Amino acid sequence: MNRAISSSETAGQLASSCRPDDNELTTPGTQPQGSAIDLQRIAQAVEQILLAVGEDPNREGLRDTPMRVARMYAELFRGLREDPRRHLEKCFVEKYDEIVLVKGISFESLCEHHLLPFVGQAHVAYIPNGKIVGLSKLARVVEALAHRPQVQERLTEQLADLLMQELEPKGVAVILEATHTCMTIRGVRKPTSVCTTSAMRGVFKSNLSTRTELMSLIYGSK
Repeated sequence: MNRAISSSETAGQLASSCRPDDNELTTPGTQPQGSAIDLQRIAQAVEQILLAVGEDPNREGLRDTPMRVARMYAELFRGLREDPRRHLEKCFVEKYDEIVLVKGISFESLCEHHLLPFVGQAHVAYIPNGKIVGLSKLARVVEALAHRPQVQERLTEQLADLLMQELEPKGVAVILEATHTCMTIRGVRKPTSVCTTSAMRGVFKSNLSTRTELMSLIYGSK
């Protein structure tokens, strides 16, 4: 029997670390956790942008804007100073070997090309190979990797590869669906467009019936 679960459910009893020897590994793009974001430098840059477009950064409505923007970037890019692997350190021993699916995980990220948001939902699935992870940890991994300059294609691949490496499951599947403001509010201006990306690993890639079953769990029978 398959296990299709909403992101609010929790897992069972604590067992052990998933990959205790890999704690020092870092995901590409991750900065040292001790390094701080230079808020003042960001604020100065924002002030220069306001001047460059012909605005007065000293007028009342804009006076505090540079520091507000600096704090915003610190929040949106907080994943740069977080190793997503830490969320996968604790696992639970279970014999369950069917699909575990957490679908509809909301996320937001910033496209690195224009530093404009793309917002959507992630569907994350894996087939355990003797151990499972707390379901909320899958959502936390999505958050950690999304909160940094990204492109959707790379984010999809990073999620799949990280789960495959850390959980050592029989297979991993990641599907992202997102709206990109870089093409909805500027440029081509197509507000109804949605970008879908997928990454299949293990049996989800090699076995068509398993992949078809996953799609049915996510989107229903059509």
